[in-house]
Amino acid sequence: MNMSSTAIQIEHLSKMYRLGVINNGTLFRDIQTWIALKRGKEDPHSKIGENKYSGDKDHFWALKDVSFEIKQGDRVGIIGKNGAGKSTLLKILSRITTPTEGTIKIKGKVASLLEVGTGFHGELTGIENIYLNGAILGMRKRRIDDKLDEIIAFSGIEQHIDTPVKRYSSGMYVRLAFAVAAHLDSDILIADEVLAVGDADFQKKALGKMQDLSTNEGRTVLFVSHNMQSITALTEKSILINEGYLIMHDKTNTVIQKYLSVNTGVSVYENHNISMEHPTITKVYCNTSHNGNIQQYGEKIEFVIEIDNPFPIESAAVSYQIINSNNIPVIHILVMNEEINFCNEKGKYILKSIIPKLKLFPDKYRMVVHFANKVTKQKYETLTDIVLFEVKVFGELRDYYWQPNTAIYVEENQWNIRKI
Repeated sequence: MNMSSTAIQIEHLSKMYRLGVINNGTLFRDIQTWIALKRGKEDPHSKIGENKYSGDKDHFWALKDVSFEIKQGDRVGIIGKNGAGKSTLLKILSRITTPTEGTIKIKGKVASLLEVGTGFHGELTGIENIYLNGAILGMRKRRIDDKLDEIIAFSGIEQHIDTPVKRYSSGMYVRLAFAVAAHLDSDILIADEVLAVGDADFQKKALGKMQDLSTNEGRTVLFVSHNMQSITALTEKSILINEGYLIMHDKTNTVIQKYLSVNTGVSVYENHNISMEHPTITKVYCNTSHNGNIQQYGEKIEFVIEIDNPFPIESAAVSYQIINSNNIPVIHILVMNEEINFCNEKGKYILKSIIPKLKLFPDKYRMVVHFANKVTKQKYETLTDIVLFEVKVFGELRDYYWQPNTAIYVEENQWNIRKI
């Protein structure tokens, strides 16, 4: 295949992890197994007829026969639930680990931002790590000198740039790591959920920078996130991975709708892991007008949030958003402690938000729930993409005209007609 405009080409990629150590009973058999795997051949001591993807107690297939192609300058999201294989894919592309099977062709230098702590030496200062990363990418010192001021300014940690990075907070670390990855000479930028460690302003700044790198500098960007709004804002295409398999590679909105239809169909969110150190949202659900989380347009709906609180919070604040299938928030409702007196004492609380006449267009919706302290700005929990429900119009002519995604909200109005 022509690689002239292709940045990444993957064919039949699989990755198997061996749990524990190789143990065939004798050292000789262990060496035979190791040599066979190194040569890409079948383990001579594996069972005949064994399905290579079925797995057993000693094998775990993180990726299974994955193939796709990414063009230069594309911004691509990697979507999937925890354990789907996203991080393994990025580690293979970043050359942190090697594939078990398949081929990978990458055109250009790769800069990765995968985990807090990866790529920097803790004993070196921030500025020394900038030069170290530049050298790893094959850059000359003069070229790094030209970029140095820009990197430091973007990171926003000028006062600590001569401090060993082992003393950095996770937020400071991510700021500098992203600034280095985004400004040094690389052709492909890979960023994992690690950006979520930074504050909201820096996340917005980082997303803007990645978009600029793709649009104005022609760099290829791969971005993993569980935040569908961030994926939608940054990427044009996305890849959906589930249980190691490639499910879909298409336009981002199409992939997200597929992901949500598979992973957020649960009508009730529940968390039984209650902490004695911080507040926990234990349950979220909605009471719709019809069974199966079907809500009739114009009728009452109730959203219920249950909280287990181990200590009094005088400045507690809970809010929720309703997100449509285009990942646009269409409703945002906030309640604070002083308004309804919740979380003043230790205990369990049930918060119920009632909308008497829900007037959303026919579509599929989901919830995002936030629980925080409005004075200290501490975030206790943020739950994304939970509690799927669907709004429908039953037996009305309007249903023909109100197709999904034609608008985001319906407001009551009065028509005034005058005949002339």
